[in-house]
Amino acid sequence: MEYTSGAASWRKVLRRAVGVLLPRRPRQRRPGWSVGVPLIAAAAGLLFTTTATTAGGTSLREDRRPQLTQLIEDRREQVAASEERAARLRAEVEEQTAALADTDGPIKAQRDRAAASREAAGFTALTGIGVTIELNDAPPRRADQPLPKGASNDDLVVHQGDVQAVVNALWAGGAEAMSIMNVRVLSTSAVRCVGNTLLLHGRVYSPPFKIVAIGDPAALQQALAASQGVRVFKEAVDHYQLGYKETVSTVRVPAFEDSTALQAAKVRR
Repeated sequence: MEYTSGAASWRKVLRRAVGVLLPRRPRQRRPGWSVGVPLIAAAAGLLFTTTATTAGGTSLREDRRPQLTQLIEDRREQVAASEERAARLRAEVEEQTAALADTDGPIKAQRDRAAASREAAGFTALTGIGVTIELNDAPPRRADQPLPKGASNDDLVVHQGDVQAVVNALWAGGAEAMSIMNVRVLSTSAVRCVGNTLLLHGRVYSPPFKIVAIGDPAALQQALAASQGVRVFKEAVDHYQLGYKETVSTVRVPAFEDSTALQAAKVRR
């Protein structure tokens, strides 16, 4: 055992006492960012990889509106091609049915019965005196031209209720035949609007919307004047510059060419 004395011994004693009395420093912990930074870097790398895979070499921020326009045009062409094919098939069925009717009495009787109802059902084109109604949106406004007080952009376009009000008034006025955008409509035809476009028999039409009806012009115009929905639209014409045009002339209404498949039926007992 080694003994020390003097100043050296006292210095050791003091260091020991100070070491006992002073609190020990806690063990340093690794700061949070040292763990978070690698995780953030890994997530960023995963995000960049996913973006590159999704883009497939194209710009994700590229304006896709031209592609949407092309898609709509392609679908319209497909619909037109399908309608032409359906028309050819109907013509073939009609031709074969007519040939069979020459040798089959019951089929001939049913064909004659159906032919007598074709005009009333809307399957033949008609020409006669009638009225033409044209509904249109308000003209476009300049950027510095404010809307009328209390109005919104929704007030400046033709809506489904406006078209339906005219159609209902014409039927109530005794219209014998009617067409919208040169498409024959029946009493069961549905008129729907998507935005400011008209959806009729699966086809989309843009304003102005042209409605033609054959019938007594005086009765048709009287029914239009008595319709509350038409009166409301005419008031909007004055306030918001919507378009409304009503003319009397000899008009032609085409035959109904949409599908005649039975969708629903109810048997009377």
